[in-house]
Amino acid sequence: MQEHHFSCTPEEAKDHAYLEKRLRNELGLSSDQQLTFRWRKRSIDARNRHIKVNASFDVWVDEEQEERFPSYLFPSVHNAPEIHIIGAGPAGLFAALEAILQGKKPIVFERGKDVRNRRRDLAQLTKSSVLNPESNYCFGEGGAGTYSDGKLYTRSKKRGDVQKVMQLLVQYGATEDILVEAHPHIGTNKLPQLIVAIREQILLSGGEIHFEHKLTDLLVENGRIVEIELNQKQKVPVSELILATGHSARGIFHLLHDRNIEVKAKPFALGVRVEHTQEFIDKLQYHGRLNDEYLPPAAYSLVTQVDGRGVYSFCMCPGGIIAPCATETNEVVTNGWSPSKRNNPYSNSGIVVSIEPSDFPHSEHPFVCLEFQQAIEKACWEAAGKTQKVPAQCLKDFVQKKKSTDFPRSSYQPGIVSVEMDEVFPAFVIDRLRQAFNDFDRKMPGFITNDAVIHAPESRTSSPVLIPRDPETWQHPQVSNLYPCAEGAGYAGGIVSAAIDGMNCVTKICQKET
Repeated sequence: MQEHHFSCTPEEAKDHAYLEKRLRNELGLSSDQQLTFRWRKRSIDARNRHIKVNASFDVWVDEEQEERFPSYLFPSVHNAPEIHIIGAGPAGLFAALEAILQGKKPIVFERGKDVRNRRRDLAQLTKSSVLNPESNYCFGEGGAGTYSDGKLYTRSKKRGDVQKVMQLLVQYGATEDILVEAHPHIGTNKLPQLIVAIREQILLSGGEIHFEHKLTDLLVENGRIVEIELNQKQKVPVSELILATGHSARGIFHLLHDRNIEVKAKPFALGVRVEHTQEFIDKLQYHGRLNDEYLPPAAYSLVTQVDGRGVYSFCMCPGGIIAPCATETNEVVTNGWSPSKRNNPYSNSGIVVSIEPSDFPHSEHPFVCLEFQQAIEKACWEAAGKTQKVPAQCLKDFVQKKKSTDFPRSSYQPGIVSVEMDEVFPAFVIDRLRQAFNDFDRKMPGFITNDAVIHAPESRTSSPVLIPRDPETWQHPQVSNLYPCAEGAGYAGGIVSAAIDGMNCVTKICQKET
C-alpha cells in the first residue's frame, strides 16, 4: 500500500473513472496492472475562485486491498474489578468502552434518560417550551452532543488516540466518511442509533448503565471517596470514580465545593448565535457558486482580537437549526445542530467573546464566571417573556444600535422576541461583539445584513469552572480516587476530545494498579 496526493476540481473528485485514470497516469501503471484505491483524506480549498479538492488516497497495485482497520473485540467483564463513571456523554461512554478493553467492569450512572425517552422531552421543550431539568439537550444518554450535531473535528491529536475514537464510532454505525473528511460530522439524525449501539456493547460485555440516577452526594474519608449517593437515597460504595458530568452539571460544582473539594473559576466564552441563509453563506464562501451538487454546504471560521480579547465563531452549523438548550426553568440558552446531510435552508454559528475571571470583582471566587453565565441566561429569559423564546435582533440593527421591528425568519422553534442586545449583555461584551462583527464583515463582505438574525445567548461553549487534577496521575489533588474528566471538569472541548479524555482516565487508573 502507498499514499498518493493531488488536487482536482470538485467535479473530478466525484468522478471515480477520472480518479482511477489520473492515479494510473501519475503512477505510470500499464493497462494490465491491477489498481485499487480508496480515499484517505479529503478537504476543500475555496480560498480562490477556482475551488479545488485536496485529495489523498491509499493505493494498492497488484495486491489485495487491506481492511481500513480491524474491529475491536470486547471481552466479558461481568466479574471484573469495577470502575464507577458519572455521566453517559462521550467521555463516560468511551471511558466505559476503554474499561472493558482493559478488563474492568464499568458502572455508569446518568442523571438523564436513554435516547428514545429523551427525544420525547426534547419534543416537549421545542414545541411547548416545557423544560425537564433532568432530560434535555444537555442531560441524557450521549450527552450534549447526541442532539447537537456530532461534530468530530478536533485539534486534540496530542492528547490521545484520535484514530481509535473514530474507528470505534465507525464500528458502531458512523460512515467511513468521518475518517476521510477534514471536518467530519455525523449528524443529529444518525447519532442516537450509534449511541444505542455503544450502550448495547457495554451491557453485552457485562458493564452497567443506570439512567435517571443523579449523583447527589459524596462520602470522603481519608482523602478517598468511599461512597456515593444517587437520587438522595441510594448508597453505592466505590473504589475509583470518573466524574464525566459535562459543562452544564452545575450542581456537581456546588456539591464538590460544599464537600471542601477544590474547584476553580475558569475562562470561558459567551455571546450570541447568528443565523444567515445557507444560500447566502454558500455564495460568499464559494465565490458565487450556488445549489452545487459537487460542494457541501459551506462553513466559515472567523476570529479576531478586540481590546486584547478573542472574539470568534463557535460550533458553526451549515444547513442547521438553532435549538433550545437550557437546563433550568428560569433561563434560556441557544445552541446549533445539523442533520447528516446539512440540508436545512439556514446556517448558524455562535459568535462569542472570551470571558476571564479577572473581568469581575472577587475574581478568585470559584463561581464568579458561573454566576455571570447564569445571570446572562436569566436576563435573556426575563427579557423574552419568561418562556423558552429567546431575545433576537437583526444583525445590521444590532451593529447600528436599532431595535428590530421585523425578522426575515428564525429556525429557533420556541420563537423569538425583539430585544436590543444591550439590554441583556454588559457593555464589555456588547462592544467587543459589535467591533468583531464589523471586522468579520470586512473578511466576508455582506456578512452584516438585516437578513441575518442574532439569538441570545450562546453561553455553554465550555465549563466556567475547573475541577483540578494532577497533570501526571489525573487524580484530584485532594481526593486520590476521583478523576475529573472532559468538558465538565475543564479538560476537553468536543465529542472527540471528551472521548479521548474518558479513555485516558481509565488508562491512568489501570497504570496506578500496576
